Amino acid sequence: MASRDERYADAEKIKDGGDLAGAVAMLEAVVADDPGFALAHSALAAWCTRLERHQDAVRHARRVVELEPQDAFSYTALSVACMRAGLIPEAEDALARSRTLQG
Repeated sequence: MASRDERYADAEKIKDGGDLAGAVAMLEAVVADDPGFALAHSALAAWCTRLERHQDAVRHARRVVELEPQDAFSYTALSVACMRAGLIPEAEDALARSRTLQG
């Protein structure tokens, strides 16, 4: 079986080929096998947002900040996902956390 990194790269190729939904499906299988793979959750947050699957995007973005709580960009991405999902108070909180981490 291919490694998680190989599977991630395959999903990137699928996305770059224009099949965003297929790429999301591939990465969802990756995180099902390895729920601690922050990079895959981060990509899923962005890609689900592009597909207007906002609740899925928020779920993945929340997982990234759980896995990388000191990464300011992760909170910025969570803020964007929440904003697109209409979760404005959570978006504002995530953005404030991002700014705090940036110092």
